[in-house]
Amino acid sequence: MTTTMEDIVALCKRRGFVYPTSDIYGGLTSSYDYGPAGAELLRNIRNIWWNYFIKRRTDMVGLDSQILLHPNTWVASGHVSAFNDPLVEDKKTHKRYRADHLIEAWIQQHPDKALVVEDLTIDQMGEFIAANTIKSPDGNELTRPQKFNLLFETKLGVVEGEKSTLYMRGETAQGIFTNFKNIIDSTRVTFPFGVGQIGKSFRNEITTGQFIFRTIELEQAEIEYFFDPETTDWKTLMDEWKSAMWDFVTKELGVSAAHLRWRQHTDKERSHYSKDTYDLDYEFPFGWKELWGIAYRTNYDLTQHANLSKADLTYTDPKTGKKFIPHVIEPALGINRTFFMLLADAYRKEPARNTTHSVAGGEMRTVLAVKPALAPTSIAVFPLVANKPELVEKAKSVFLDLSKRFSVAWDARGNIGKRYLSQDEVGTPWCVTIDYTTLEDDTVTVRDRDTAVQERRNVTELSAYFQKKLDTIE
Repeated sequence: MTTTMEDIVALCKRRGFVYPTSDIYGGLTSSYDYGPAGAELLRNIRNIWWNYFIKRRTDMVGLDSQILLHPNTWVASGHVSAFNDPLVEDKKTHKRYRADHLIEAWIQQHPDKALVVEDLTIDQMGEFIAANTIKSPDGNELTRPQKFNLLFETKLGVVEGEKSTLYMRGETAQGIFTNFKNIIDSTRVTFPFGVGQIGKSFRNEITTGQFIFRTIELEQAEIEYFFDPETTDWKTLMDEWKSAMWDFVTKELGVSAAHLRWRQHTDKERSHYSKDTYDLDYEFPFGWKELWGIAYRTNYDLTQHANLSKADLTYTDPKTGKKFIPHVIEPALGINRTFFMLLADAYRKEPARNTTHSVAGGEMRTVLAVKPALAPTSIAVFPLVANKPELVEKAKSVFLDLSKRFSVAWDARGNIGKRYLSQDEVGTPWCVTIDYTTLEDDTVTVRDRDTAVQERRNVTELSAYFQKKLDTIE
């Protein structure tokens, strides 16, 4: 069964993964909050990325830079002058849209009109819209495309007239570049090496209703990998990073390789600072879209910052004494898009199964089959019934013991079958039920999410049992 956008949105609202921001006030465009289950899944994504790319490598260090940077940062990086989207406006409703998105939607309805939209200039987009009489989603005539800067402006200061303009950062990368000298001076890193960080960025996006795929507030996990182009071949280095990115998504996150592809940017599409760029695309419910980008940015950023700030951002090789401005390979991942990808990839609608692994009465169940290490909750603990104090007391003792090492949920509401189905939708790998037999022999029922098979386990062995499961399941 094909997973639809409606399936994902409904699951997110129903099970507390994602809510519309300021929902009681009618929401805020392209903005979402992450509920109890969503906050845990996001945390797990961040932790797995950090462990894989920062803690488990000898050539990486981490950083946490500010959201508000000196405004000249964005002048040097080119964001003030060149960080633009092509905007069109509905002449009647005055709603704004991205011209390239409207053209892409039109091409999907006219497959005989093959076109690489990314290669079009803003003027060419305008000509294409006019030549094909492309209308707004409301069926009205559109204005000519205009450049729309994505940076959010804000003000620093308390006295009106004396406030200075700042920008909410459009990417996390620039904080790495402006801290390059500090990192070199305060650590013992040697070339080649990388700096990674996870943080919020902000883009005044014109979106087309793709849920959390494109939002005005987003979270990025970015790496700037610094090297000497005279001693390290950038093509080999890029291939190594592409391999690491692919392995992370397929092995660490457990995503199907059948839904992934590499796409190289064309010369017209590629950013002015990049010598080569690839996107790792995922097949979302609305089509193939970028999950992760990797670019060879040369030494553009450090050179720009050195020129504007007058700071010395060269590196001196301690062995040879050679001075140079390092080049960088940049893998940049969208955390929110990774979250969306995991939901889409793990969503299952299948016949419900009973404890003997046979199909149960034609009923269906929804399962979020994420890897156990990613699941918002590792284990759910239930007393069989909530009105028996002895069962509740024993279940709470099991809960407290397991919660010392694992992410554990407590649920004593409704019948046991509904509790199982609820945990299946959240993606909880194992459910532990304390029943009357527990009071006799200290064993509990452990139910597996994917198979629905149940087995008895002694309370004293639960921690070791679940730890082994988490350590061995790939």
